[in-house]
Amino acid sequence: MKSDKKIILIIFTLLLVLLAACNNSTDERTAKSDDQSKDYNSSQEKNDDSSDLDSTEIDSNYDSSQTVKDLNEKKVTSTSADVATDDSNNSQSSNAIKEENISNTVSLKEENLPSDDSNAVLKQEHLKKLNNTKKEAEALEPVDSSTFALKKVEDDRWNMWDDSLNEIYGVLEQQLPPHQMEELREEQRNWLKLRDDNALEASYRFKGGTQEHVEYVSVLANLTEERCFELVNNYMK
Repeated sequence: MKSDKKIILIIFTLLLVLLAACNNSTDERTAKSDDQSKDYNSSQEKNDDSSDLDSTEIDSNYDSSQTVKDLNEKKVTSTSADVATDDSNNSQSSNAIKEENISNTVSLKEENLPSDDSNAVLKQEHLKKLNNTKKEAEALEPVDSSTFALKKVEDDRWNMWDDSLNEIYGVLEQQLPPHQMEELREEQRNWLKLRDDNALEASYRFKGGTQEHVEYVSVLANLTEERCFELVNNYMK
C-alpha cells in the first residue's frame, strides 16, 4: 500500500515537471514569436523606408532623365533648324554662284561673238568714221589767200587721212590670217610708192612755184582718202 502511494506521488511529481516544462516551452515560443514579429515589423519598416527612398531616387532619376531627354530633343530640333538654315543659305549661295557663272558665260559669249558679226559691226563703225573724217576735211578752209594758209589746209587734210589709214591697217593686221596679211603688206608697199610717185608727178606742173608743195600734199591726201575706203570695203570683213 505504501509502495502504491510512492508510485502515485512520483507520477504526480513527473506530471508537474512536465507541465512546468510545457509552460516554459510555450513562453519561449511566445517570446520567440514576439521577437520574430518585432524583427519582421522592423524589417518591413526598413523596406518601406528603402522603398520610399528608392521611389524618390527613381522619381529624381526620371525627372533628370526626362530633363536630359527634353534638352537633347531641343538640341536636336535646334540643330535641325540650324542645318536647315545652313542648307538654305548654301542653296542661295549656290544659286547666286550659278547665276554669276551664267552671267559670266553670257558675257564671254557676247565678247566672243562670231567673227562675221563682230567684224561687220567694226566695218560699219570704220565706214562711219571715214565719212565723218571726209566731212571734217571738206570743211577745212584757209584763213586767208596766202600760200602758207593753203599749205596748212592741205597738210591738215593729209594728216587726217593718214591717221585713218594707219588705224585701219592696224585693225586689218588683227583680222586677217597671216598669209593674207603678208599679201596686203606687199600690196600696201606698192601702193605707197605709186601714191608718192603720182603726187610728185602732179606737183611737177608747178615745179619751182608756190603751188608745188600744195599740189603734192593735196594729191597725197586725195589718194590716201581713196585707199582708206578701199581697205575698209574690200579687206575688212
